[in-house]
Amino acid sequence: MGFLAILNAYTMRISLSIAITELVVKKNYTDEGEAAVCPADDLDSASSSGGDYEWSEELQGLILSSFYIGYIVTHVPGGLLAEKFGGKWTLGLGILSTAFFTLITPIAITEGGSTALIIVRILMGLGEGTTFPALSVLLSQWVPLKERGKLGALVLGGGQVGTILANSLSGVLLDAYDWPVVFYLFGGLGVVWFIIFTLLCYSDPGSHPFIKPTEREYLEREMGSVTRNDNLPPTPWKAILTNLPMIALVCAQIGHDWGFYIMVTDLPKYMADVMQFSIKANGLYSSLPYIMMWIFSISSGFVGDWLMTRNILSITNTRKLMTAIAAFGPAIFMVAASYAGCDRVAVVVLFTICMGLMGAFYAGMKLSPLDMSPNYSGTLMAITNGIGAITGVITPYLVGVMTPNATLLEWRLVFWVAFAVLCVTAVIYCIWASGEVQPFNDPPAVKDYESEERGKKPEKK
Repeated sequence: MGFLAILNAYTMRISLSIAITELVVKKNYTDEGEAAVCPADDLDSASSSGGDYEWSEELQGLILSSFYIGYIVTHVPGGLLAEKFGGKWTLGLGILSTAFFTLITPIAITEGGSTALIIVRILMGLGEGTTFPALSVLLSQWVPLKERGKLGALVLGGGQVGTILANSLSGVLLDAYDWPVVFYLFGGLGVVWFIIFTLLCYSDPGSHPFIKPTEREYLEREMGSVTRNDNLPPTPWKAILTNLPMIALVCAQIGHDWGFYIMVTDLPKYMADVMQFSIKANGLYSSLPYIMMWIFSISSGFVGDWLMTRNILSITNTRKLMTAIAAFGPAIFMVAASYAGCDRVAVVVLFTICMGLMGAFYAGMKLSPLDMSPNYSGTLMAITNGIGAITGVITPYLVGVMTPNATLLEWRLVFWVAFAVLCVTAVIYCIWASGEVQPFNDPPAVKDYESEERGKKPEKK
């Protein structure tokens, strides 16, 4: 269900990236050559003239980035609520509210235009901002350390599958139907997920009424370093925010999100505006990189667990290795794709490799909050994901500003900037990151509580 939560969240978030290419009036290009756009293929031309809305590239960037304005705001509150009261309702209500605003998106566009759309996208972000912090808390309650790599990568891999479905299905639906159907489909699926999730899932093994006693005992034994949510002491903010591995983690998250959001939010626009793919082909080819990313994220989780269980690498070095692969590889292939020019096959292959390598991120730094602090993993995830999500506000708008004519040369500069950000932040992580439990995970209040609880337990006869 965690996998499906992320999947649903991403389908609702990403669907606009494809749909917007059919909402706006397409530009007519007269320039030729590398500085302009690629010629349309007669066998796969962009047959649609677009929609009825004359939104500039800058305004489109603002619309696409508006989601992340709300997304940032609820990260820390979502993490704190999940740690205090459990992750079930924090996650569930976040997805439900996102689904509601997805369903009313067509009404917002037709009745209020770009202004109403921006407001609805901000509200969507407020709902979805609780997702990753709440899910991090649930994983810390349910997933033992030795299984964290593969199961964490599997659950978080829902983001890639969601992106695949959002891009491919949106392309097919937009080719056959009018654009509102995309939002009705993905919003409706979000509501269905919420109903099933609330009936089947619980915040921790102790509150689950149907779990087997042997399974509960196993999980409680394996998760012994996690303090019960209701008795968790106040968050040690100063210790967390001044912790050097935590600072390195935040830097790596910024770098990853910078590259990731450019690809997720703006790759469909690159395929439509520069490569001149039709809407159906755009959806298909924009989804291929995320198929590879999903496969690589799952396999890297298994490889990471294998490296640690065989004592080949420590937790710290495993996380650093996976993070390095997920940063330096995409940086190189992203830039290479821009130099492939109008060779459609080469561009698709290079972008696919780029995002495939980025999948190692989910067995790398994405699991660091769980490694560093099982008790405060929701807060750590909220801080890192929340700060990283600021790039979701910056990059779509910046891309719009940097590509006023949507030409190949303008886009090449966008990818070079992403190259620099990915590499610099990855180096910082590889130097100062840690996969060990940090001192702030067990402040005196936690230790005193655990000692008190042990004293209350009756002696075994």
